[in-house]
Amino acid sequence: MLRPRDTPTRERKRLDGLWTFALDLQGLGRTTGWQSRPLPGAREIAVPASFNDLFADPEVRDYVGDVWYQTAVRIPRGWAGQRIVLNFESATHRATVWVDDTEVVTHEGGYLPFEAEVTDLVTPGEEVRITAVVNNELTFQTIPPGVVEETPSGKKLRYWHDFFNYAGLHRSVWLYSTPRTYVSDITVVTGLDGAVGTVRYALEAGGEAADQARFAVVLRNAEGHEAAVGDGATGTLTVPDVHRWTPGDGYLYDLEVRLLDGEATADSYPLAVGVRTVEVRGTDLLVNGQPFYLRGFGMHEDHAVLGKGHSDAHLVHDVAVLEWVGANSFRTSHYPYAEDVLEYADRQGLVVIDETPAVGLNMGLGGGIFGAQGYTTFSPETINERTQAVHAQVIRDLVARDKNHPCVALWSIANEPESQTPAAEEYFRPLFDVAREADPTRPVGFVNVMLAPHGQCRVSQFSDVIMLNRYYGWYVYSGDLPGAERAWREELAGWASEGKPIIITEYGADTFPGLHNLVPQPWSEEYQVEYLEMNHRVFDSVAAVVGEHVWNFADFATVAGPSRVGGNKKGAFTRDREPKAAAHLLRRRWGGGV
Repeated sequence: MLRPRDTPTRERKRLDGLWTFALDLQGLGRTTGWQSRPLPGAREIAVPASFNDLFADPEVRDYVGDVWYQTAVRIPRGWAGQRIVLNFESATHRATVWVDDTEVVTHEGGYLPFEAEVTDLVTPGEEVRITAVVNNELTFQTIPPGVVEETPSGKKLRYWHDFFNYAGLHRSVWLYSTPRTYVSDITVVTGLDGAVGTVRYALEAGGEAADQARFAVVLRNAEGHEAAVGDGATGTLTVPDVHRWTPGDGYLYDLEVRLLDGEATADSYPLAVGVRTVEVRGTDLLVNGQPFYLRGFGMHEDHAVLGKGHSDAHLVHDVAVLEWVGANSFRTSHYPYAEDVLEYADRQGLVVIDETPAVGLNMGLGGGIFGAQGYTTFSPETINERTQAVHAQVIRDLVARDKNHPCVALWSIANEPESQTPAAEEYFRPLFDVAREADPTRPVGFVNVMLAPHGQCRVSQFSDVIMLNRYYGWYVYSGDLPGAERAWREELAGWASEGKPIIITEYGADTFPGLHNLVPQPWSEEYQVEYLEMNHRVFDSVAAVVGEHVWNFADFATVAGPSRVGGNKKGAFTRDREPKAAAHLLRRRWGGGV
């Protein structure tokens, strides 16, 4: 699925703004046809945004079930004779959409796009009603998993990921037009041979005459000059004296794909291309053949009021803060981010670990942090073959969306799942095959948790890179940094013996901003600094460690509980992006500028 673009042959109309919104408290909307009339008891809501924090209403914040969105839009008159498509960049966690009274699409999965052709349902120049019902419930067959429980105080959603279950229309909604025969997909794979770059491309067409499609392509450099040309549905472009995409230098070429009608252009689509290579060799992660060390954070799409709603202003500011602190990379923990984020990372030269929403697949961890829950992780009644099939499709969909972004250097197919059991090995073995079949050009891994230390994990054998979340000095050896350092060195030496690159994808300590101790104690800014310094000594002593991602970039919202004071406070920055003492330590270590 290609993202909506304005081109010489296409137009798009952003539907963001104020929609009407209603909670379906009685669960009657689907059976009584709310899509066919103005929503009952509606109020206005901003799109994009999570619905939870927009109103001063606990009934909204903690709501579980269907919520309804509705808007009216006029189809541009100039789209007569064109193919017309309705596109949602995301709906968390599932949605059904109607145009007037006609259902056009249902989609599962909260962080990836979906769309429906609506050509025959609309008339250019006239107005249509668009209605979406969005559901935030989770089950053991969703990614991420959860369960809905009936309690004396009403329906509650229990989930095992340590961030708030924000929901709604988090990203832009579009109407766009294309010709009746159109470019439907583009795949590029770049390579390097000394100073020569290669761009291997594969093109697909859709629509009325797709089987007769002919293509021409031209690659232009950032200055707009022609660098290479080609034709046909597949081919390889050669670029002498190529300007490589490298970390810190997000140089992009423009690939213009033209679908031909005789000599005329029937459709065109531009794709930004960064020419670079990524590979694992021994214990090195190589970008363009050179060892690369990741400095940065696990992050969240999380802001006050917006929740997980995308905001260009917040994106620009977050990346400016990353530059200030000296970060060169981040992980999309624990779900695919808005494609605007990846496009910006492409241009800024930031390296990204791109992660699926497979978080919370670990009932042992859930019991440890979120209270006893009594479930078995993998079983016919919990996470099972149906879950695995959903998980596989999420991997395919993530790769399909993000395969062409040069910033994406590594796929992470899960965060902190149970991985020390035979059932986990059986569950994950085929999922690594799915990821490598979808994209054989990038390394694949998953993020290992402390419950599966070296020598016990049965899933790391499938990974190209070892990614470790470790909290020595916080969840274990809390307040005892010398003991934490000894234990950490011992375990990390074991992982180093595997002969693979190691990325520390999480290490951190909750820190309340402004809390100070003469003798550093947990939760103080001084302890966070000493905790990080201890970890850095350990990392610097192990050659196989090729990256450090602090957990977290900024404080973020979580489910309420006795271990969470206003959310997770492990940020190097506060939720509004003000630095704690730890941020200044990291800036010194990472050589931050500005």
